[in-house]
Amino acid sequence: MHPYVKQLKTLYEQNADPAQAPAMKKYMRDQFEYLGIKTPERAALQKEFYAERGLPEVTDLDTILRDLWSLPQREFQYTAVGLLGRLSRQLPPGFIDTIEYLITTKSWWDTVDGIAGETVGVHFKRHPAVRKKYLARWRKSEDFWLRRATILFQLDYKEETDFDLLCDLIRENLGSKEFFINKAIGWALRQYARTDPDAVKKFVKATKELHPLSRREAMKHLE
Repeated sequence: MHPYVKQLKTLYEQNADPAQAPAMKKYMRDQFEYLGIKTPERAALQKEFYAERGLPEVTDLDTILRDLWSLPQREFQYTAVGLLGRLSRQLPPGFIDTIEYLITTKSWWDTVDGIAGETVGVHFKRHPAVRKKYLARWRKSEDFWLRRATILFQLDYKEETDFDLLCDLIRENLGSKEFFINKAIGWALRQYARTDPDAVKKFVKATKELHPLSRREAMKHLE
């Protein structure tokens, strides 16, 4: 285990609250173990740790993230996602393979969404060739978490959103019975509606096959 992770692990274990862990585990449908460190406390611990140790070097990041991902308690994965976001503007093109690993391993919305909406969005913008190659593969993947990432990666793009691409990605997923795909479609449309509400209204009206969940989410602030 990387020394950076060892020290962070010790800090978290010293501040664990076993009384909080069962409720946190239940909220995530009993899929993950928890130390019982809630978000505000974890943020304070991270701030303390980074002030003392600093952020890791990008050259060590792959090892550190994979070590954090291997630990059973979910707080370590949350910390990994946060580190990834902090360093997203320094990542080399090839780091997309690590990003893909994190999306497809221990997958759930609580980690995938942060990676997709922040890190993938930044990485695809910085590295167009990576975007072209991986978007082509991810959008056809049987792993719906990768498809969810393609729908969500433009969440923060605002006026730079390629709305035609988003519409194509949505059309490719019409008819899906997967809750997390239909929810992502609605979320992406609702987010873009802040930039161009008329375009979203037009698309929703024209797309009869849109799942009711997606439609409700897309139109939440437009009706």
